[in-house]
Amino acid sequence: MTSGRSTEAPPPEFADAVAGAAPRLGAFGRCLHYFSTVGSTNDVAAELAAAGGAEGTVVFADAQTSGRGRRGRTWFSPTGAGLYVSTILAPARAGDAGRARMITTLAAGVAIVEGIAEATGLRADLKWPNDLFVARRKLAGVLAEGVGDAVVLGYGINVGPSAYPPELSARVTSLESELGRPVDRPRVFAETLAALAARYDDLLAGRFDVILDAWRARAPGCQGARVSWTTSAGARTGITAGIDDYGALLVRTEAQIERIVAGELLWL
Repeated sequence: MTSGRSTEAPPPEFADAVAGAAPRLGAFGRCLHYFSTVGSTNDVAAELAAAGGAEGTVVFADAQTSGRGRRGRTWFSPTGAGLYVSTILAPARAGDAGRARMITTLAAGVAIVEGIAEATGLRADLKWPNDLFVARRKLAGVLAEGVGDAVVLGYGINVGPSAYPPELSARVTSLESELGRPVDRPRVFAETLAALAARYDDLLAGRFDVILDAWRARAPGCQGARVSWTTSAGARTGITAGIDDYGALLVRTEAQIERIVAGELLWL
């Protein structure tokens, strides 16, 4: 029991997809919590983490009533239109725990891009720090939140066009919109978990350069894009110059190279 609700049996097609991918899932296939509808999978996973939930615990739902993205933005989560997934990670187990924690979101972004490609053949691009795009339209997002020594890692993927309101269609896209055909949601679920398991192994083993190189290869905007951000001294603008070894975005201004680790960034 969590969030006042009992975990439900996963739909058979999801259970079958997870069973088929089990040898590649590691800890991510051992403890699944499914809800037909829930407020937020990240909130449920955070409650489980605070209660000592096991590393690799997965919470997923067919719909969310209070889904959210970075900086508290609403993540539209209608029934059957997307994937809404959260997991419990323990990056503190890595040899360089501080660096592992900083790179967790980037590792997850790489994994989701890889899982989507494996399941559907669609290639998506990454945008710092946590978004997946296709042709400048947002496809998916990642949200990492600390709970003690654990990290709750959530991701949402727009599978069908009904995953977002029509007024956002110029800025948002879905797997089915891009591919022009139906998409097997259970397979995307299983393949993104399998890719996450592999990249999480890289993270815990300290293979940070492997993760960062994979992220750079999938993030064309991390070099040469014009961006703006706000500091205590006011608005700043510059040109992206890559990411450093800790996953911070580097931006070249007229005066120097700025290192951005958090905050609101506007891509111009």
